[in-house]
Amino acid sequence: MTFLAQHEAELADYRAAKAALNDLLDGAKLPKMAKLKEKRRKLAAEKKALYAKYRAAQQEMRQAVAVKTNIDYLLGVTDGRKNKEQER
Repeated sequence: MTFLAQHEAELADYRAAKAALNDLLDGAKLPKMAKLKEKRRKLAAEKKALYAKYRAAQQEMRQAVAVKTNIDYLLGVTDGRKNKEQER
């Protein structure tokens, strides 16, 4: 009886944590660590592949902007701000 009295606060915390976990998982058990690690590996590989695509698209966009800037320069097309600065 004295053990229960001494650790009542810890037991209350445990019960509250267990109830919160049961609510989150809808009573299901926690997934096994091996499954979680495998899922993490798959997600990391997917992220790496998607990031490579993102970098390639970003590089293409930079090249397109550079080409547009060069064409605009060669054709003498400028935006309104540059024209106003040159008139001053």
